[in-house]
Amino acid sequence: MNSNPVGWFEIYVQDMPRAKAFYEAVFQGTLEELKNPDPDGFPDMEMWAFPMAMEGSGAAGALVKMAGYPSGGSTLVYFSCEDCSVETERAAAYGGKILKDKMAIGEHGFIAMIVDTEGNTIGLHSMQ
Repeated sequence: MNSNPVGWFEIYVQDMPRAKAFYEAVFQGTLEELKNPDPDGFPDMEMWAFPMAMEGSGAAGALVKMAGYPSGGSTLVYFSCEDCSVETERAAAYGGKILKDKMAIGEHGFIAMIVDTEGNTIGLHSMQ
């Protein structure tokens, strides 16, 4: 493989305003609304994209609210952070839960795991 294996991610949510507020607060950024790509097939779908740089590395993705797709699924996405303990503390402050505090993973840095306001487990990764 010549590229990163993950090209996109979707985190399914039940309460979009609550989930959007959580992710914007934890990662200190603004999500951007995406146009529904199939309004006839999925008339109630709502998508909010995380900030992305098309020329940058890593995967882009979005929060998605759509009937029939409950949140709390089994996909685990790791967000890159400068120091994952900062986002871990923000998650707890904004209604999330800490599943695993910052821990060392040897030469690969550190990880932490949190549960968002929608029941999704996400990972945080940093080199410090």
